[in-house]
Amino acid sequence: MVPMAGQTAASQKKAGLELRIHGIVQGVGFRPFIFHLAQKHNIKGWVRNESDGVLLAIEGDTENLDAFMDRLIKEPPPLAKITGINKKSAAFCGYQKFTIHVSESGRDEGSVVPPDIATCRDCLKDIATIYDRHYHYPFTNCTNCGPRFTITGALPYDRINTSMQDFPTCEDCAAEYENPADRRYHAQPVACPACGPRVQVLDRFGKAVAGDNDWPQFFWSKISEGKIFAVKSLGGYHLVCSTREAVVALLRQRKNRPAKPFALMCRDLRTVSKYCLLTRQEEEWLISPTAPIMLLPPVAGNSLPANINPGLSSLGVMLPYTPLHHLIMQGPFDVLVMTSANPTGLPMIKDDEEALEILKETVDFFLTHNRGIIQRCDDTVAGITGNRIQLHRRSRGFTPRPLELNFRSEAVILGAGAEMKNTFCIIKGNEAYLSQHLGEIETVEAEQAYWESLNHYIHSFKFKINLVAYDMHPQYLISAMAREIPAENYYGIYHHHAHFTSCLAENGHTGEAIGVILDGTGYGDDGAVWGFEVLSGDYINFKRELSQRYTPLPGGDAAVKWPWRMALSYLYQAMGSEGLSIGEMLFGKHFEAECSLVSRQLEQDFQMVPSSSCGRLFDSVSAILGICTQNTYEGQAAVQLSEMLSSKDLLCSMDPYPFLIREKQIDFYPMFPELLTDLRSGEDKTFLARRFHDTVIQAVLDAVDIAAGNTGLRTVALSGGTWLNPYLVHKVWHLLEKKKYKVLLHGKVPPNDGGLSLGQAASAYWRWKEDVPCTANGCKQY
Repeated sequence: MVPMAGQTAASQKKAGLELRIHGIVQGVGFRPFIFHLAQKHNIKGWVRNESDGVLLAIEGDTENLDAFMDRLIKEPPPLAKITGINKKSAAFCGYQKFTIHVSESGRDEGSVVPPDIATCRDCLKDIATIYDRHYHYPFTNCTNCGPRFTITGALPYDRINTSMQDFPTCEDCAAEYENPADRRYHAQPVACPACGPRVQVLDRFGKAVAGDNDWPQFFWSKISEGKIFAVKSLGGYHLVCSTREAVVALLRQRKNRPAKPFALMCRDLRTVSKYCLLTRQEEEWLISPTAPIMLLPPVAGNSLPANINPGLSSLGVMLPYTPLHHLIMQGPFDVLVMTSANPTGLPMIKDDEEALEILKETVDFFLTHNRGIIQRCDDTVAGITGNRIQLHRRSRGFTPRPLELNFRSEAVILGAGAEMKNTFCIIKGNEAYLSQHLGEIETVEAEQAYWESLNHYIHSFKFKINLVAYDMHPQYLISAMAREIPAENYYGIYHHHAHFTSCLAENGHTGEAIGVILDGTGYGDDGAVWGFEVLSGDYINFKRELSQRYTPLPGGDAAVKWPWRMALSYLYQAMGSEGLSIGEMLFGKHFEAECSLVSRQLEQDFQMVPSSSCGRLFDSVSAILGICTQNTYEGQAAVQLSEMLSSKDLLCSMDPYPFLIREKQIDFYPMFPELLTDLRSGEDKTFLARRFHDTVIQAVLDAVDIAAGNTGLRTVALSGGTWLNPYLVHKVWHLLEKKKYKVLLHGKVPPNDGGLSLGQAASAYWRWKEDVPCTANGCKQY
């Protein structure tokens, strides 16, 4: 062969390579990408999926191999994520072509299943094209979209290891599946009406009342009549109904959910703009492959009833993310209530029999199908604060995609997570695998769902757990469960230290820092309930620099459910018997007997647990202002208080209420007499809520300055559920930066307990790495 212009004999030297590629490289069109790349660069050999990623044997001119490698690294498929490439020379075999081989399994290390991906534009076009065989087919997908994590039982990610194994492909689907030039090449869920899953509608007794051809009209007709449906989605069931006020009220009554907001599904972005104020950044997230529920401010005077989001100024909105959802939203309704179906305290419902049993008194009909859900997975919830994404719940569309860490662990570490908003986290190498949102671990069903999910990760990804980290609370079920897991070492991590280290790990910060942890409930090293903490330290150790002054919790958990109890406690501590009298005037009308009892308990100092919780401080102010006296869902009083503020309130600050910082305590008691004076004078409650927020902000700024003076540290990590408050986080963030602090915020995991497991696992790693015994920092073994 005559060398081309500019080539030398050396550049045409033949060579062979073996490449083992790790990361999210299965189910994302990676092998077709490799196939086309090989064709373009005249590379011969083969590629196949394995349990630990993708394996390539390639050969060709060294110049072509270099070009191939360059494109592979710089231009992978959009949904792929390469986390490592092991490259070694191989003997030149003289391959005649490039082929895609059948997958192999059984290797020791795990690969990564991609997250579930919202329907792509090409598949939407197929669904809308009348002469396409996927026309109006609710399970249309391709290599670039569709279910992944929720249908996968094992690796490698092949059809036989998914719930699609029950649906052998027809001749047409098989041809697409086997054609490397087709976008459905090796798309494991590929199906059509001739061979794939089917939809049917059941009544509440399980009797079929509509099928493949007539389900849409039946659904729309019954929704118009005010009926409520359970709809089987990607990772579980939704409750679906119209947005008519009476129907929403009926759903609240049946579900026993008096105030927690319902999520909405809108037909398209134009519809979202009809009901909500929408920025370009929020649009991009709504239409992204992750397709989360976005928290958006409503358009003034929109037609949606107030009982969709009682007491709140934001709406949780998502777009259709499966073909079934798109077909549902083609009907007469541009917006529907579409909210999680799981009852309080129970995991996401994923099985048909379970749905029929649990929801038969809640819904009128079931819109279901016969494709199994292997892994339950709730919707992700997010919002934009200061042009940054803030995850309230990390789940569908994100899990099980790992987070990259700036350290590499030789051990495999499990962070078991918290009792509320539970996720678990497994660290292996330089990656952290956070589970989907699992919710509250307080029932037998929730415990079972936890074990199912954890075992799925362990077996699918071939994890062998070496270290286990758990919350130090002596009564947490999840901590007792964690200590049952076989491992070499167990590390108890205090709740708020885990919040702190979660933020450090997400941001790749390995040195010491100041941590401002504002949260609801967490067990402290003195046995008290912590929640307004200014810490200093690192992954291994922490020191409590300042905290809110302790206030008794009257009735323990009852004070969490009934914010008026906490308000009475603050009023008594701040104003003595006068505070109790004022409290009884504020709350006695509705809670007369209980109010008298709590007053006596406070006067007698009746064995109440002390608390520094920021959540309880917000609860008390919310109750005093008459905004919320009962938490029917976690954080309701605090959320309703914070949602009285709008973005325009960020433009300037108010004079804070009086507070004191002395002897490492932040004392808000001086605030309450002046707050009551403002309330009696008839000041607008929005004004009072804003002034209270600015008081907390000033206290945080002053406390950070004191901690920085004590430690010399200038990096501040903000973590804990209270930092989901947009007004609070935005102002503190910018005011600290104005003071030349480096501020670490959450953006990849939630600041609430949903991100706690990352911090637990990271702390355990560094304690193990530095050979710090588990009893470090007062850690007790139970």
